[in-house]
Amino acid sequence: MLLSDFDYTLPEELIAQYPSSKRDEARLLVVDRENDTTYDRHFYDILEYLKPGDCLVMNDSKVIPARLHGEKRGTGGKVEVLLTKRIDSSETHERWEAMVRPGKRLKPGASIVFSDEPGRRLSADIVDYSEDGTRILDFSFDGTFHDRLEEIGNIPLPPYIEREVEELDKVMYQTVYARDEGSVAAPTAGLHFTDELLDKVRKMGVRIAYVTLNVGIGTFRPVKTETVEEHHMHFEEYEIDEQNAAIINDTKARGGRIISVGTTSTRTLESAADENGRIGARHGNTDIFIYPGYNFKIVDCLITNFHLPKSTLLMLISALYDREKIIKIYEGAVEKKYRFFSYGDAMFIE
Repeated sequence: MLLSDFDYTLPEELIAQYPSSKRDEARLLVVDRENDTTYDRHFYDILEYLKPGDCLVMNDSKVIPARLHGEKRGTGGKVEVLLTKRIDSSETHERWEAMVRPGKRLKPGASIVFSDEPGRRLSADIVDYSEDGTRILDFSFDGTFHDRLEEIGNIPLPPYIEREVEELDKVMYQTVYARDEGSVAAPTAGLHFTDELLDKVRKMGVRIAYVTLNVGIGTFRPVKTETVEEHHMHFEEYEIDEQNAAIINDTKARGGRIISVGTTSTRTLESAADENGRIGARHGNTDIFIYPGYNFKIVDCLITNFHLPKSTLLMLISALYDREKIIKIYEGAVEKKYRFFSYGDAMFIE
């Protein structure tokens, strides 16, 4: 299977630079797999496609202000750091994997200063390289690391959002149910839900379960192999507790649909499910790569945004439906001027 099989042409003006003024007013493209039909709706219409006994599974990971700007100690050279994965943590010490720019002049032994203001100091020493070219950083800080990040860091908007971070991003680039800090990118399918919409979901007899997958560096890395099967995913940490595993398993046992909200929830569920389609309480790392030919063990339907050409996320949704049909649907969405990517419109594959 070739990478070019997952390509499509996207005009730059359809890449959403800002979110909808209200989360659930984004457009929704409904894909009826049984009848090979699509419907143009709005996200608040999702209620019409849910059924009592279904279960929405949502990733409750919270985006941290992971983008930091500092200076190389001794030279004053400007440095940008994107935290990608926590390796170790204590009250006085944090060790992180990070992408660093410019990277060539920053080798083990170099030190970066983000703030030297007394009481708000934050700095990092580069201690090692990781296998994929990222750096390993040891942080020193006054107070708590969380407080310093909140003061100094910025929300790490994706590179295709070509503007500076604004105050609205602190709210709109988080789901309303985010609670477990650790992601460097939002699980964007969930951005469309409001508290009011979730209340309506519950009242109609649809259950909600939460999983956690901390979105990491893989989100920013393109597929570079010409053959899809040769690509390797970056490991990401995930967790499902006993209470939420029980909700998911009970839904399946009763014949309800498991509707995954986003590709991160999908990867978590499929990583944690056994061959019988049951979920166990688990905490671990996954590098699961889902592309056409994959047999889903637990996910029945998917709520998702529109994804980049040639991306692993586009491959995942093609595995749930049909590659050629998905590409045609995307081409139709371009013609209808749907908005794409993180702040864009949504799709429901039922």
